[in-house]
This record gives sequence, structure tokens and C-alpha cells, in this order.
Amino acid sequence: MSGEQIPVRAGLFEEHDGDVSLLGVRCRRCGRYQFPASTTCSACSADDVEPVRLSSAGTLWGWTTVHTAPPGYEGPVPFGFGVVELPEGLRIITRIEATDVDTLRFGLPMRATVAALHDNGDGDTVVTYTFAPAS
Repeated sequence: MSGEQIPVRAGLFEEHDGDVSLLGVRCRRCGRYQFPASTTCSACSADDVEPVRLSSAGTLWGWTTVHTAPPGYEGPVPFGFGVVELPEGLRIITRIEATDVDTLRFGLPMRATVAALHDNGDGDTVVTYTFAPAS
């Protein structure tokens, strides 16, 4: 048993000194950002993209609370779920670290963080990116 934190999917995010960055790409031809990272631009189909770390801060754009686990989901319920808009112009579909929708509002400053989903059976904790209200 190693007791490490394992990302739910490699290449989605990185954590450095408590800061979490989503990993995306920026198209060198049209300048658009994309998440998750891809080898081609979803806007202009160019294959000239560069890897980028996206902003860790954004604003809440939409939200709800999920009370029933979706198929294949092994994390805790209820959990917040919503859309956070980043300064790069992307709207990220994400878990939200708030289950009481009355505490949330449109435009609320949010910050990327990491949350535990479940243990993988080898003593490791599977984690995912999420957004929480910024303090």
C-alpha cells in the first residue's frame, strides 16, 4: 500500500505547492484555449496547439446539487456540480465544493482545488479537480 493521491485521469490537472492548474492547450493559429487538452483545435481544426496551464481562478456561471450518484461514479453524494468560467474564455464543467445551492450566486469567485473521490483498492486515494468558493 502506497497511500498516494492518484488523479482520476492523467493530464487533466497538476498540483504544485497547494495551487491547482487545469491542463489545456492554446491554438497558435486562432488563439483559442481548450480543456481538456487535445492535439487539434476544436475551433479551427489546426494541429498547431501548445500546452498551457489554465487559470486556477474563475467565476461561477451555473450550478446545482447532485443527490444521486451517476453510473460509474464512486465518490460521495451529494456533491455540487456546475460551470466555472475562466479568464481564458473557457467554461469548465466541474464538481463544485458546495452542496447548499443557497450559498452560491452567479459570478461568485471560485478557485481550483483537489477533492478525494474514492480509494482504489491499493491504498491510494483517487482525486479529481474541483472548484470551491474563493476565500
